[in-house]
Amino acid sequence: MLESRNVSKSFYGKTVLNGVTFTLEPGKIYALLGPNGSGKTTWMKLAASLMKPSAGEILYNGESVGVQTRADIAYMSTEPFFYSWMTIADVGKYYADFFDDFDPDRFRTLLSKMELPQNLKVRTLSSGMAAKLKIAATMARKAKIYLLDEPFNGIDLIARDQITESIITSLSPEVTLVLSSHLVEELESIVDTSIFIKDGNIVSICDIEDLRTTEGKSLAEKYREIYFANGGNEK
Repeated sequence: MLESRNVSKSFYGKTVLNGVTFTLEPGKIYALLGPNGSGKTTWMKLAASLMKPSAGEILYNGESVGVQTRADIAYMSTEPFFYSWMTIADVGKYYADFFDDFDPDRFRTLLSKMELPQNLKVRTLSSGMAAKLKIAATMARKAKIYLLDEPFNGIDLIARDQITESIITSLSPEVTLVLSSHLVEELESIVDTSIFIKDGNIVSICDIEDLRTTEGKSLAEKYREIYFANGGNEK
């Protein structure tokens, strides 16, 4: 279980997160939704213990996240994080050196599903291929919580379906998956709960099935309602 308790974060006097509180449960897939600049990436970096909150805390199984929790929390950033001279096979060796829970067999299986030959150099990859490689490396870890920041950026529609299937089939029932995105339609069929964040504040947390049955809305319709209310523009 991962708990975000009144988490705030400021940079140079600007508040990026403001009292963010919610709980993530094992065995569920969450969508962390909001336009660019809403605070999604900042929260993920805090949960991965790459930064510290200005106020509040994030707890993993009752313990504040830190170096000791990184073994169970796998984070995939939006930024590229492989050296250009590496081959895809080198990326697997690199991850195996850093993470005891990295599974080379799972990595190779994911590469095969994503049609990524291991002899390709990182510097030759298209943006879509590089995105698939990041996902394969992250999901090859045997973590308890996966935080994927904008996993579908730069990936065409067909490849998104391929990646979604690879992500879902590599999950075990007890893990938690959080997908940060502003591409809402791609997430509706796979997530259990959506967390909407706007200007650093949690504005809504919705069970997807309840959203359909109680409000009669799709995830995309709820997104538009929140971020385009009163004729406003998405920021």
